[in-house]
Amino acid sequence: MKRRDFVAMGASASALALTDTLIAGSLEEPGLMRRPVVKGAPLEAPASGKIKVAVAIANHATVIDFAGPWEVFQDVMVPSRGNNHSEQMPFELFTVAASADPIRATAGLHIIPDYTVDDSPQPDLVVVPALQGSPALHEWLAAVAPETDVTLSVCTGAFQLARAGLLNGQIATTHHDFYDAFAEQFPEIQLERGLRFVENEKISTAGGLTSGIDLSLRVVERYFGRSVAQRTADYMEYTSTGWKA
Repeated sequence: MKRRDFVAMGASASALALTDTLIAGSLEEPGLMRRPVVKGAPLEAPASGKIKVAVAIANHATVIDFAGPWEVFQDVMVPSRGNNHSEQMPFELFTVAASADPIRATAGLHIIPDYTVDDSPQPDLVVVPALQGSPALHEWLAAVAPETDVTLSVCTGAFQLARAGLLNGQIATTHHDFYDAFAEQFPEIQLERGLRFVENEKISTAGGLTSGIDLSLRVVERYFGRSVAQRTADYMEYTSTGWKA
């Protein structure tokens, strides 16, 4: 059985300073997270066509930070959007890097970017994992974020959003190992500790590693409702309820 057929069957059955390199390499400690801060309104999903998701990559990108959200968005299925699988799968994903050069993510994963910051399409969503940042990445984030529905970071990707000026006047979180570093570098940003994620209207930040899955499921819920997000989590066999506000 094709995996998308399985998802469709499930839908019917539902009835319905520290260096960026060091920052990118840290690990999540379980059991520290409280319920998220949720301040975003529902998002208007297009009746047809794709929701474009740009996933920023660079050397030392933490794999689960971007692979977790990637899996969430690519597994979403909304049968009411059309008669074929392509129409029912609403998200289109692609990677964006500062240059066209291949990058090495954590443990040496080799990735060739789909686009560079100079030729990327305007995304509807942006995912920024823990990675080795650059002025080119920060400039691109500052340019595209105002036109996105949500720009989100995972783990110490929050440092990159802050360096791009996107967290000014916002509340935010990051990986728990880097709370103090974040607070010291960005005293003007209200840091929330011990949360799976912090959701503002257009800018959201997740804690470490698997928290990005929770935040991505919350974005799915904002677009398509809780039943679609839950069906996606069920398909992924993801049992955390940290995404539920």
